[in-house]
Amino acid sequence: MQLTAESIRKSLSRVQDPDLKKDLVTLGMIQGIHIEDKKVSFKVVLTTPACPLKEVIKNNCIEALQEDHGKGWDWDITMTSQVTTVRDAAPILPEVKNIIAIASGKGGVGKSTTAVNLAVALAELGAKVGLVDADISGPSIPTMFNVEGEQPTVKKVKDKNIIVPITQYGVKLMSIGFLTPSDSAVVWRGPMASSALRQFISDVEWGELDYLLIDLPPGTSDIHLTMVQTVPVTGAVIVTTPQKVALADANKGLSMFRQPQINVPVLGVVENMAYFTPAELPENKYYIFGKEGGKKLAEKYAVPFLGEIPIVQSIRESGDTGYPAVLKNGQTKDAYMELAESVARQVAIRNASIEKTSIVEVKA
Repeated sequence: MQLTAESIRKSLSRVQDPDLKKDLVTLGMIQGIHIEDKKVSFKVVLTTPACPLKEVIKNNCIEALQEDHGKGWDWDITMTSQVTTVRDAAPILPEVKNIIAIASGKGGVGKSTTAVNLAVALAELGAKVGLVDADISGPSIPTMFNVEGEQPTVKKVKDKNIIVPITQYGVKLMSIGFLTPSDSAVVWRGPMASSALRQFISDVEWGELDYLLIDLPPGTSDIHLTMVQTVPVTGAVIVTTPQKVALADANKGLSMFRQPQINVPVLGVVENMAYFTPAELPENKYYIFGKEGGKKLAEKYAVPFLGEIPIVQSIRESGDTGYPAVLKNGQTKDAYMELAESVARQVAIRNASIEKTSIVEVKA
């Protein structure tokens, strides 16, 4: 077979994206084919920089090309990415591709810790990431990012005051904790808290983002309803621990997103505090709070199980010192990076297979 750009595309049309179940050519992932002497270069544009199957896809491309054109060619394949979206260029957050809600049925399951490490992990993988601390009465993001005491700046844009988010570890941040003294309680009625969340979404200079994570308060409340009434949410991640009481509440949180009038896709379930592994016995796993509760919850609702996060002392210490555990090499970094890859993968699958989410309109 004569080697041409068309013959290369024909060969690569046999290579499938393992997640999207379509070939790379049909998906428009093959770009910039260039042939010079015995060297062939082109780009494979993946749906996320967090794709865990980059090398698999690259090797499959080389195998298909060698099968048709022999091994005498130098295949220079650049693996790059462009995060997918189903959002229109809306008036609110026009440059944000995906809005992801991080939710839990109850407090104390490590939802904010999961949100922080997920955001940083996605940024470490090359994505542009923002994080909104929507837990108005108990903001923890400033502490976990070591930016307590810092205040965002404000600038005028077309006679409107716009807040410039604080950036730390490659993540843009907004929290009520930046605007109130750290030792003061925020005692607000529901409408005031909802108004603050709307301002964090619409009056902040988020710019171009691949993922905007919204760390919601525990349970189901005005804040959750305000979020889905303000922006179309790409999907929700449910955080739980394995024990029965946490799973019962996680059921409610998951069910809320699946109500017909809300209809936000659930990207999957994360099981936090899944097991304990002592530093001196790294091969041992002790299931203190029960085993595979989150996995069973995911199976019950036929949603993806995104992964397990262990109980490790360094995760707690990292939250207290403001240096996320995912930035430290070891067991926890691996777990959070795998979680980021799973979430990014589910966002890509969701965008390829489900229609865009609409803003919720609640009729009186």
